[in-house]
Amino acid sequence: MVLDRSPRLDRVFHALAHPARRAMLRRLAVGEWNLSELAAPLRMSFPAASKHVRVLERARLVRRRVVGRTHLCRIEAKPLAEANRWLEEYRRIWEGNFERLDVLLEELKLQEAKRAPTSL
Repeated sequence: MVLDRSPRLDRVFHALAHPARRAMLRRLAVGEWNLSELAAPLRMSFPAASKHVRVLERARLVRRRVVGRTHLCRIEAKPLAEANRWLEEYRRIWEGNFERLDVLLEELKLQEAKRAPTSL
């Protein structure tokens, strides 16, 4: 079980909170990109992109390696899997709630059908 008070989980959700970082992760899901390539579709400067990548790195969602002057980034899946496990616990809770609600609604429909006058 992933703890609710996990600083690592906090960093992951903080990193995922910004649309630019989510867009970067979507691009990185298909392969390694350099920082300029990550920044281009977002119309942001290299320094701005670098700041976003640092947030992703702190959350361990991205690994950056420098080759000469090129900063290459790739996605790291493990922190996303941990966040997914945390979310999955809540999905199971909500599914149970919805199943109980479905049963209650069916019972109410049956009661309503019994009360409704029949027309001949």
